[in-house]
Amino acid sequence: MSETLIDIGTRTAPRNEVAKLPTGFGRLWTAQTVSSLGDGVTHAAVPLLALTLTRDPMALAVVTAAGTLPWLLFGVLGGALVDRWDRRRTMWVADTMRAVLLAVPAAAAVLDVLSIALLSAVAFLLALGGLFFDTAATAYLPDLLGRDPALLERANARLRGTQTAASGFAGPPAGSALLALGRTVPLLADMVSFVLSALLVRSLPAVPRPTAGARESLLRQARAGASYVFQDRLLLGLALRPAVGNVAFLAVETVLALFARERLGMGPFGFGLLLTAEAAGGLLGSGVASFLGRRLGTGTALTCTAAVEGLAVLGLAAAPNPYVAGLALAVCGAGMGATMVLAPSLRQAIVPAHLMGRVASTSRMLAMCAAPFGAFLGGWLATTYDMRTPLYAAGGLLLAMTAVTATMTSNRRVETALHNATTPGPGHPEPEDPTQQGAPGSPQPTEVPAR
Repeated sequence: MSETLIDIGTRTAPRNEVAKLPTGFGRLWTAQTVSSLGDGVTHAAVPLLALTLTRDPMALAVVTAAGTLPWLLFGVLGGALVDRWDRRRTMWVADTMRAVLLAVPAAAAVLDVLSIALLSAVAFLLALGGLFFDTAATAYLPDLLGRDPALLERANARLRGTQTAASGFAGPPAGSALLALGRTVPLLADMVSFVLSALLVRSLPAVPRPTAGARESLLRQARAGASYVFQDRLLLGLALRPAVGNVAFLAVETVLALFARERLGMGPFGFGLLLTAEAAGGLLGSGVASFLGRRLGTGTALTCTAAVEGLAVLGLAAAPNPYVAGLALAVCGAGMGATMVLAPSLRQAIVPAHLMGRVASTSRMLAMCAAPFGAFLGGWLATTYDMRTPLYAAGGLLLAMTAVTATMTSNRRVETALHNATTPGPGHPEPEDPTQQGAPGSPQPTEVPAR
């Protein structure tokens, strides 16, 4: 086998180009692809289903916000639990429970008792299951791949690409079409996807269980994970980008179906095509993420993709017709797709294994707890002003966030963090978990000098 030099961020390190991803990754990849297809069906169907019950933007915002509240209420504690539990079992149990849950709105639709309140409750519980599944999957992947940065980037690119294709390309048009067959059909399709995903995940290979002591206080373990994120400027910068971004994107998502209908004159099928355009961009972005990281450095690439997202949302706000709107969403999706490969891969490569669940859940919690604010902001701006106002506000917010976090995720910080993670020694010790030592504080990340 020949060895070449692959640039990771701004550093150059030996990497084996022909190293193969393990067989277990293929099963995890297939499971997430199947589940993403079902999610794409409901992603398009649920807003349209809600529109059959109400036209009130604030009521639609309630449904959107309900799907983000579990991260606000249980995010850090969920990560602490995942760091105690068997991660593979956590994933398949969560998928099984979500499949059972979807039977509730399906039955309500058959009995003609479906309501906004019920949709909101189901969205909340589905998101709670997603909290445990996503956190466990994020923590499981680096263990499966031996925490190799190059393999993690390749794996995340494939996961993100197929997730985008399934939930974006195939799912939304299918959701719109299935909804025309009956209100229960999209929900039943997602149920099947969860069942298949659970069966595949259950067949995954076992990995070593987390080593943190389960006797320690759950709150103390959760606090240790949160402190690790807040005391490391690079991890904090990686967490702030999706947090601020979710305020913007949820403001857009809350009114997008209504915007497409009233401002662009698009029906349900056209709305599905808009989501497909965004997914097309996401697929492209995930495919070129590694190239951008090598050419620009991971930090600079993340700053550029954030700026592209902000400009694209402003273009969507000003779109005079569906074609321009679709192009703007495709560009925005490309920025998001690249970000969702580069940022998680970097986090998985630099965070110690025993803290991975808590760090991942803390980062995701920051993003998701900001989302309800974005959903209600979008509904309020649309009600008070017009359909375009939430989009302009979202674009401006994304550009402001890009400027604020650019130095926090600079190439130099990325380079130093990767070096410290891969060359532990007297100068760069592996951070220890205070929950294992009984110390009152939290692990102290190595400070990375600012560029």
